Amino acid sequence: MTEKDQLPEEQLKVDGIETPDPSSEEIVEAEAVVVEAPAVEEEAPVAGIVESAEPEKVEQPEAAEAIPEAIPETVPVNIPETIPETIPEVIPADELPPINIDYSEYSRESLLEALDLLLSHRTVHDITHDVENIRSTFYRKLKAESEAKHKKFIEEGGVEEEYKPAPDHLEEAFKTSYDQFRTRKAEYVKALEGDKEGNLKKKLEIIDHIKNLLNTQESLNKTFNDFRDLQRQWRDIGPVPQADLHSLWENYHHHVERFYDFIKINKELRDLDLKKNLELKIQICEKAEELLLEPSVVKSFGDLQVLHNQWREIGPVPSEQRTEIWDRFREATNQINRKHQDYYLNLKDEQKKNLDAKVNLCENIEEILLRPVQSPKDWNEFSLEVVKLQQMWRSIGFAPRKDNNKVYDRFRAGCDEFFNRKREYFSRHRDDQHGNLQMKTDLCMQAEALSNSTEWRKTSDELVTIQKKWKEIGPVPRKYSDPLWHRFRTACDAFFKKKSEFFSSQDSEQIENLKLKLELVEKVKAFTLSEDHYEDLMTLKEIQKEFTTIGHIPIEKKDVVQREFREAIHKLFDQLEVDEPKKEILRYKQKVDTFVQSPKTKNRISSEREKLVNKLKQMESDVVLWENNIGFFAKSQKSESLIREVENKIAQERERIQLLKEKIDLLDRFES
Repeated sequence: MTEKDQLPEEQLKVDGIETPDPSSEEIVEAEAVVVEAPAVEEEAPVAGIVESAEPEKVEQPEAAEAIPEAIPETVPVNIPETIPETIPEVIPADELPPINIDYSEYSRESLLEALDLLLSHRTVHDITHDVENIRSTFYRKLKAESEAKHKKFIEEGGVEEEYKPAPDHLEEAFKTSYDQFRTRKAEYVKALEGDKEGNLKKKLEIIDHIKNLLNTQESLNKTFNDFRDLQRQWRDIGPVPQADLHSLWENYHHHVERFYDFIKINKELRDLDLKKNLELKIQICEKAEELLLEPSVVKSFGDLQVLHNQWREIGPVPSEQRTEIWDRFREATNQINRKHQDYYLNLKDEQKKNLDAKVNLCENIEEILLRPVQSPKDWNEFSLEVVKLQQMWRSIGFAPRKDNNKVYDRFRAGCDEFFNRKREYFSRHRDDQHGNLQMKTDLCMQAEALSNSTEWRKTSDELVTIQKKWKEIGPVPRKYSDPLWHRFRTACDAFFKKKSEFFSSQDSEQIENLKLKLELVEKVKAFTLSEDHYEDLMTLKEIQKEFTTIGHIPIEKKDVVQREFREAIHKLFDQLEVDEPKKEILRYKQKVDTFVQSPKTKNRISSEREKLVNKLKQMESDVVLWENNIGFFAKSQKSESLIREVENKIAQERERIQLLKEKIDLLDRFES
């Protein structure tokens, strides 16, 4: 297990800067840290490199132990495998709750139970990964359940603005357990920091032991073994405070170099160690080059820190390959570092664009707040616009950290203000909606009362009037809207379906009526007048009466057949030696016969009668006026001529008045 693996993900640090967590709400840009290396003649440190491992300049003694290169640099903290932690209950290892398992199929109750078991029987170090998995799974399931409850509420007719989620006691219990975990983890990290001072003291004591090896009287064999033991102890000790790290490494490597010079290790052993170190560093270079293909820039940057940590733990390499191997590793480091810097530069640009887009959405919703609202329809239309703006907001990524909360608060304030106004509006109009509900219920009852009627024309007109009233009435409460409309529509459809079925059965009868009327048309066309015009007139009247008594014919044929019959019989009337008033009455009777065939017989007859009555009143008024005017004419030869002209005019008008009265009587007979 590497030192990095021993820390919870959120506590990992690279060169003193927290590693960005891709799952967090905002990605915090991490700057590349320049690490200084000791100056040597062959190489100088390169600015902008995350970590450096400058080749050391060391004289090779005859025999030397593998020496870690002098690489003073900022490194990720090394944390020991375990930190003493109080465990509430000690149980055998095989009975401990499992870790690193899949929690996706667990219910929320099971997730809480699993969390409590881990907290009771495992250390923070062991369970950090599992706890975070449990937490993300728990809130994902909580969100799904909340959305399902919200959807069910809306489907059952609930109002969006009135929805309030019920308290979730399971979530409160989960928060309590998770807070317990966070508290223990904070104590765990605090304990790690406390151990760093102890580790510093231990490493300084090891340096003192290495210094003392130079004055030992023991054999070289034992001295060398003691030196190896000190090196192993050094590697086993955990991290030290960051402020002391640089000077500690310089001090340590200085005395290591002095030790090698002092004991003059066999050159062959030294060369073997150098070759082994070269192989290890080549492997590190290959791993660093593989990181160039890693799609996640953040992950490759973090893995590079681990490789730098491994590099500094490896001793020197042969001098002829020292610069070459270092240049290879540095080149891979530079490329990863540039990708990391470019990633955050691009992220900055993207977040700036996101900010501009979110500001534009804020302006849009503020513009909606300025619009006048006159009706519920306006509110619904504007609500659709606001919901669309909210959907667009969710599709946009994060803005820069310093602006993200501000722009969110601005957008949220606009949305809250809109829906608060809408809620107040509909609260005021709720009484109106209940009044509309009562009126529409009354219309449903009227429609249901007419649904079984067989007065097709009258009932059709009444239902059309009721439907118009329905459209004029405003909205009703949402939960009643669909059932009420279904009730009204069912009543109307029931009548019109019966009407359609009835008139479908009349088709054959109408075809037979058409045949009879066409026969009468041909009969009139073939009619020959005799010398007895009065008898001919009576015959034609009987034909007219017979034509009128025949029932309905197909609507598409009605106008054509009536026109042919009217033209044929008028032609015969014109040939009869009957005074003009009687002919006029006969023609008018034919016109009235067409009214009877109309679906709106009563309306047309009433309208015609009203028109004739108005005309009659005007004519009678004119006659009275003319008769009064005659009394004002002076007696003279010229005035007598004018009086006779007016008297003739009055006589003609009286004849027309009489004709109008006969027409009105004819209409009255048809109407009755």
